[in-house]
Amino acid sequence: MLTTDITSLPFLHSGKVRDIYAVGEDKLLIVQTDRLSAFDVVLDDPIPGKGEVLTALSEFWFKKLGHLVRNHTTGIEPESVVSGEAERAQVRGRAMVVRKLTPLTIEAIVRGYVIGSGWKEYQKTGAICGIALPAGLKEAQKLPETIFTPSTKAPAGEHDENIPFADAERRVGTAIAHELRAAAISLYTHAAEYAATRGIIIADTKFEFGTDAAGTMYLIDEILTPDSSRFWPASQYRVGMSPPSFDKQFVRDWLETQPWNKKAPAPRLPADIIAKTAEKYREALRLLTGP
Repeated sequence: MLTTDITSLPFLHSGKVRDIYAVGEDKLLIVQTDRLSAFDVVLDDPIPGKGEVLTALSEFWFKKLGHLVRNHTTGIEPESVVSGEAERAQVRGRAMVVRKLTPLTIEAIVRGYVIGSGWKEYQKTGAICGIALPAGLKEAQKLPETIFTPSTKAPAGEHDENIPFADAERRVGTAIAHELRAAAISLYTHAAEYAATRGIIIADTKFEFGTDAAGTMYLIDEILTPDSSRFWPASQYRVGMSPPSFDKQFVRDWLETQPWNKKAPAPRLPADIIAKTAEKYREALRLLTGP
């Protein structure tokens, strides 16, 4: 499903992956489509079943980690807030009804390994987001300790930028920035420990948080999915190389081989890349949540 068409609720916003509708004054219906973004560009080719995987994994983690940080889930069945079978079919298995909160203006990125943009920055400066790291680290190496590296939230089509923690404090306030950092590291640590028992390394991940009218912070959006995290099979992990992954890094790697300036429109994905990406997403869900 590339787009949604729900007319029984007020439409609010269409993001890179999610379509959002109002449910009364204080709740939202968030529908996970099968759209895929890479390098902050939404691709023209959907990944079949992706929305269901993101929803199932997010629900799994919200329940598993709910004792650590309050989150935006309500437990309301999405099919109960729309009208007609056509609309219920669009939300079935791929939507959540959540609290309406004010998103914070930074993304909470937690890194346990040096990879991706962090690896590129480390090679240039010996640091990530102003956090000095030991010399001589290799690509994909586990960091001496987990680090919090916030980034900006760029508008659609533009790129997020890593920022120092001091900048995050200026953007959201010192108290919230410290609470957010502690919460993000705690969530990542618990999730990574669990994933390790299922043969998956969570190299890094991104969380988003929001606040209510009283300023209370909540975990929002999706969490610990192949869209927001790097999942590596532990059996194939090697220091010094970017490991194979159960996430959209597979698509990023293919795109990196194409003559493309990372601006819309992106190259069209071949059928085999689409099929393999869908398979990787399903495998991540199976390994993390299966018996």
